[in-house]
Amino acid sequence: MSAGAWLELITSGLITGGIYALVALGLNLQYGLMRILNIAHGEFLMVGAYLTWMLQTSFGLSPLLVMPLSFALLVVLGIAIHWLCFRRLAATSPNLDIFEARGLMVAFGLMFLVQNFVNWVWGGDLRGYDYLTEPIKFGGAQFAANKLLVFGLALAFAAAMIVLLRQTLYGKGVRALMQSPVGARLVGINTGVLHPLMFGIGLGLSGVAGCLLSMAYTISPSMGEPYTVTALIVITLGGFGSMGGALAGGLLLGVVEAIGMHFTSPSLKALMSYGVFIGVLLLRPEGLFTRKSRKA
Repeated sequence: MSAGAWLELITSGLITGGIYALVALGLNLQYGLMRILNIAHGEFLMVGAYLTWMLQTSFGLSPLLVMPLSFALLVVLGIAIHWLCFRRLAATSPNLDIFEARGLMVAFGLMFLVQNFVNWVWGGDLRGYDYLTEPIKFGGAQFAANKLLVFGLALAFAAAMIVLLRQTLYGKGVRALMQSPVGARLVGINTGVLHPLMFGIGLGLSGVAGCLLSMAYTISPSMGEPYTVTALIVITLGGFGSMGGALAGGLLLGVVEAIGMHFTSPSLKALMSYGVFIGVLLLRPEGLFTRKSRKA
């Protein structure tokens, strides 16, 4: 392979990996903070994609203008879902294990509810639109402008989320809750505010990822579930609760899939992803990008 071909291959993997990382950040935030394994997470990516497609094709709005709207709407929707579903579960569950099990069942219900709603409203056909499809040549390689934009925006949103968690007061409260929920409550951190807000932001990131995907790929009501599974693989690679690990894990998985599909077969994409997933769980269950805790 030429240097240009390798550049195209690695870049295509990074573009896909940027989307993986953005989706995984939201899911990692929900699970790491609240122990809500939101299996419906990818369905809200699909909602963001359909919202962008509808506003672009019906009203001619640029996806770049729809993106903040999609984020805001899904944050509000996430806060409402947390208030209606998970807040009550937390109040009625006798312990964390039961809360996780009940939350998983509720998330399954949400997944099928959102899938069928979108299928009913917009139908099951593939949808798409043309946006910045002209090619850009660089270093002997050629890329579609929309995919490069998708990659840049995905990295920007992921980096902004990581900075938010590391530098702001709310972010430090979130990290404290992830490390020691009991200790964080004892020092006065208000979980009644942080939990619904961060659940909503998690869905907002998923909506942004859906908006980005719609710029370069076709969309369908069944597109969300595979991204949920991929997000679970990514946060396993990066370490549960690690935002930087989720970003690195998403980019790594995207590159591994791109190289693997090029030298084997596109039909083996899922096999490679699950193989990496199982291998990390067996050999380094704490994640590739987290430090091992030392024994006393």
